[in-house]
Amino acid sequence: MGDLYLALIHAPVYNKNMEVVATSITNLDIHDIARCAATFDLKRYYVVHPAEAQRSLAQRIMAFWQEGFGAEYNPNRQEAFARVRLAVELKEVLEEIKAEQGMYPALVATDARRYPNTVSYADMRRRLEQEEKPALLLFGTGWGLVRELMENADFILEPIYGPGEYNHLSVRSAVAIILDRLRG
Repeated sequence: MGDLYLALIHAPVYNKNMEVVATSITNLDIHDIARCAATFDLKRYYVVHPAEAQRSLAQRIMAFWQEGFGAEYNPNRQEAFARVRLAVELKEVLEEIKAEQGMYPALVATDARRYPNTVSYADMRRRLEQEEKPALLLFGTGWGLVRELMENADFILEPIYGPGEYNHLSVRSAVAIILDRLRG
């Protein structure tokens, strides 16, 4: 099985009006997704944002739990944050994975909409278990990844559906559900 990585993309993403924007990094996304990354044994979790001020905020949050009182108070959080890296853009993430693995990862995008190259969780789980190539799961904040990223993905996972019409999970919830389906 190849290594599995995750990137939480904050820009470029869509807002509710389908305008391309950058969203803010949230404390809960950093914490909860880091804990999911550790639970499901991801190689690394990247928080991707072009704004230095946003990355600096994320670094301060992570440092609190990795050093000093926070690390002593909750060592489990320190362990989860050891997998988290900050990046300016997706290209930086791809180059780091290539340098580490000797190849680019397969890009596996997620969205609440269906696309022609949508694959089932069972199919993707099988691919992840059988192939040695690393894979990078792409999650978008706001109202999802921009079209260009979706078109460049090797695979797009099917949406998560409940029994009702409502379909707008928090990214933290979507990450937990998808990782459980792929690695649980």
